[in-house]
Amino acid sequence: MASVNGSAPRCEHLYGLPPVIPRWDGCRDCQARDDDWVSLLLCLSCGWVACSDDSPGRHARAHYEETDHPVARSLRAGPGTSQRWCYVHQRAV
Repeated sequence: MASVNGSAPRCEHLYGLPPVIPRWDGCRDCQARDDDWVSLLLCLSCGWVACSDDSPGRHARAHYEETDHPVARSLRAGPGTSQRWCYVHQRAV
């Protein structure tokens, strides 16, 4: 069986994550402020969609800091790709 960690060092935060569906197609915090974002992340714990750290608002990080949901992935990642970020380990997983 393949590891959910791929070739990255082990990250226990990937185990037990529920299947999630994006709640919306943009960063609601940025939309409320009429701000733009560079890229979007999907929280793999709850489906929250927010702008990434390369966006001015950094709302995905704020979501992690508020909820402790550890792992997010690029919302635009294609099938078979795993552009995931663990906020606890501060690295791609």
